Amino acid sequence: MSSKGIYSAVSGAMAQTSKLDTIANNLANVNTTAFKKDRQVFSEYLSAYEKPDDSMKVPRVTASIESFYDNQGGDTSYVNPSGTFTSFEQGGIKSTGSPMDLAIDGKGFLEVGTPDGVRWTRNGALQIDNTGRLVTKEGYPVLREGQGDPAQRAVQLTGRNLTISQTGEVFDGGNNLGKLALVEFQNPDDLQKVGGSNYTLKANSTSVPVSAREARFHQGYIETSNVNVVEEMTEMISANRVFEATQKAIQAHDQMDDKLINTVGKV
Repeated sequence: MSSKGIYSAVSGAMAQTSKLDTIANNLANVNTTAFKKDRQVFSEYLSAYEKPDDSMKVPRVTASIESFYDNQGGDTSYVNPSGTFTSFEQGGIKSTGSPMDLAIDGKGFLEVGTPDGVRWTRNGALQIDNTGRLVTKEGYPVLREGQGDPAQRAVQLTGRNLTISQTGEVFDGGNNLGKLALVEFQNPDDLQKVGGSNYTLKANSTSVPVSAREARFHQGYIETSNVNVVEEMTEMISANRVFEATQKAIQAHDQMDDKLINTVGKV
């Protein structure tokens, strides 16, 4: 009799722990401007895949559960946490009345210049630094459209009479300073979070940002997070119940092992 089933139960418990961590992070950022919730992804890992093809015993009879192949407890399956994916669903649009706040309505990201290169964000809670540049809360300059040096694409203001149109045209009083870079990606799953509401491309990604034609800006508004508290609490309750079930399975396997060692072994 094999006790390998305990490892399946343990892997299930560990997977639910990862899911609970993800849910907790979502709830902690419910009030973070433009935050996008994450979801945990799981897959099944079969230990039979570790075996060479010639060791698999495929029966030459009508397929059935009993005759699939003779594993005799030698193979089992585990829950494999495959990571998380980010949901880029639109958040709510909230009025602030501040001309420094900018909400994006639709698919698109602002381009910002960071010490690590160009990054993308939907957090439009902006400010003006002491040199007159339009920057994010982290101090990264918001970039205009173009392909040149990011430092040359920063929005430089001479006053605080800032106006931004729905299409991204920036006006400093009556002066048109250009158009904000608003881009989108064919596959948003190629993006990964790097902190501070910023995103970068995943390693080996071939995605290229293209101009977002349908998205619009709303000055004096911010985008709220897309976290639904009720939905997250429901997911948390469900994950806790599954975790409790896996604990009971672990205890059951532990009790069987105890009987095998202390009872059956004495017979």
